[in-house]
Amino acid sequence: MSDRLRNLAVLVAMTTAVGCNAQVETPAADVEATGDKLMAEWQGPYGGVPAFDAMDLAELKPALERGMEMSLAEVDEIAANPEPPTFANTILEMERSGRDLDRVFTYWGIWSGNLSTPEFREIQQEMAPKLSEFQSKITQNEALFARIKAVYESDEMKTLRPDEQRLVWLIYDNFARNGATLEGDAKKRYADINQRLAEIHTKFANNVLADEEGYVTYLDGEQLGGLPESFAQAAAAGAAERDREGEYAITNTRSSMDPFLTYSTERNLREKVWRTYYSRGDNADEHDNNALITEILQLRDERVKLLGYDNYAQWRLENRMAKNPENALELMETVWPAAIARVAEEVADMQAIADAEGAGITIEPWDYRFYAEKVRQAKYDLDSDEVKQYLQLDKLREAMFFVAAELFDFAFTPVAQGTVPVFHEDVNVWEVTKKSDGSHVGLWYLDPYARPGKRSGAWATTYRSHETFDGKQTVLASNNSNFIEGPAGEPVLISWDDARTLFHEFGHALHFLSSQVDYPTLNGGVRDYTEFQSQLLERWLLTDEVIDSFLVHHETGEPIPDELVAKIKNADTFNQGFSTTEYLASALVDMRFHTTDPTGLDPDAFEKKALAELGMPGEIVMRHRSPHFGHIFSGEGYSAGYYGYMWADVLTADAAEAFEGAPGGYYDKELAKKLVDHLFSVRNAVDPADAYRAFRGRDAQMEALMRDRGFPVPGE
Repeated sequence: MSDRLRNLAVLVAMTTAVGCNAQVETPAADVEATGDKLMAEWQGPYGGVPAFDAMDLAELKPALERGMEMSLAEVDEIAANPEPPTFANTILEMERSGRDLDRVFTYWGIWSGNLSTPEFREIQQEMAPKLSEFQSKITQNEALFARIKAVYESDEMKTLRPDEQRLVWLIYDNFARNGATLEGDAKKRYADINQRLAEIHTKFANNVLADEEGYVTYLDGEQLGGLPESFAQAAAAGAAERDREGEYAITNTRSSMDPFLTYSTERNLREKVWRTYYSRGDNADEHDNNALITEILQLRDERVKLLGYDNYAQWRLENRMAKNPENALELMETVWPAAIARVAEEVADMQAIADAEGAGITIEPWDYRFYAEKVRQAKYDLDSDEVKQYLQLDKLREAMFFVAAELFDFAFTPVAQGTVPVFHEDVNVWEVTKKSDGSHVGLWYLDPYARPGKRSGAWATTYRSHETFDGKQTVLASNNSNFIEGPAGEPVLISWDDARTLFHEFGHALHFLSSQVDYPTLNGGVRDYTEFQSQLLERWLLTDEVIDSFLVHHETGEPIPDELVAKIKNADTFNQGFSTTEYLASALVDMRFHTTDPTGLDPDAFEKKALAELGMPGEIVMRHRSPHFGHIFSGEGYSAGYYGYMWADVLTADAAEAFEGAPGGYYDKELAKKLVDHLFSVRNAVDPADAYRAFRGRDAQMEALMRDRGFPVPGE
């Protein structure tokens, strides 16, 4: 059973999207949907590719139902094998199982993330508990777990290769930590809880998405003060899409809210947009999420206590790098005082500018971004919109290809349109080969533009992962963003933060493409480690090689001036108080939610009390307020684990210092080889702590993070 299928409850909840304009094929009324289209083995070049051009939503439900039935039959056959359990007849047979359902979930991911419709969301809501029940039937199959346990405890285990031993442990641990050891009523209750959680995780996500779609702020031409022309054009296009020609739409998403709060001179509108955004899921209406949060926390707490844990966070962190909540809290609470101290400095700088202008205001949360931009210009003479003129999406893509060639020996060649099916005309595909010998590595799909029916943000995913144990399978990786496509023939200009995000998500794709593991499950990851590789790749955006060749003015073609680059670098730690504090507040509240008795908990009151105890600055709010904190409440991928970004940040800062000290800097060939060999290609075949030590020669040091953020380092 592949690693994706073991976590399908998370996949179901975390890949929701909203929209109503995506088109899907509908079969003729007299043709019965069988699910065969979505389950069929992939045909065509490159070892077979998904038939994205033939997706039929009517096939999804029957495909899921048949896929689950077939997978359970495969599992039952493994469990009923009369031969003594071995690595080959139990563990490897599980790795082979579930292929048909795996293919269905590739299409599910496209509908949920890239082409959502109300019809899809109805299917999603209906199928989520059924998929959870299916998962429970596997993890609670007593005969199957007995065979896995027998292999785990056998003498054969000692003879296996280290990666095979880790494979057995990962499978055993997944079953043991998900109810396989329970009996009788406890086992049934565990499955019932999972089923209910799948329902309400999905409902939570859909409530947030409904508020993102349902609350749009429309402006007229007199209310555009301070907004860059490119943003105004995008807002006009957004209004036109919603049949509001001549107006300007500020959508209820971060990609729209953030630049509006940064540039708009209309303070009352900034407050309105701010309140609308941070009230998602908290409007005391049909989409309010507070009651769902309480139920989610109570069910999670009850479930882990069936397994003997004191609280949910203890269970969640046991097999992660942090190991326990105390270690995660120690890291966050060490950084917190420096972060809020920096916020006080930032607010003082902003208040001084507001006072000098005679604004007659006290800095409020909806003022922070606006006056931070003024401070940036005053302190560093750095205009974000000026920088944007040198950040062309196509050129940045070329820059990423350059970095991939230098570090990973990858070459990217466009695939002719029509050769590989795509799910939307915006999507383009590249073949990835080894630059040194031309050998095929995989394909890379890019879906860069926003549209109705596509979830917000940026993400990376795989349609097929690397494996070799049953014949080599090459990687099909994808990056997805939400940039606003400009007029035909015009370059798409993006912000510095968006450029960093582009590199970040490409780092995930490179992680997928670099895989050299033999078995599907080893392509998984440890949550507080897997963000590290992608965070590290952001550092190459500021290397001289990228700056000199790819950051060129969209009109003149002139390279970005040295003095502007110097300003960007000088301002690199600017506003770290804001970014660190808004993130840490969310991570700390997440950990408190999952280490507290949640009986009868009032989420809004709990959030306010927790932030007050932390001394949260009044000028900032959590990056993700609880009623729309999808990372932790629309699934379990980041629940009690939002700290993981900072844990990975420590690794990132420490690894960056290794490159900065290398003879060849960020393009040092010897260190790049160690990076690929120890941190990218092994995926989850090696314990993350051991992998990092193999790269660095020691454990990561937290002081590197403090230096990286410009915070005081004790003892230095």
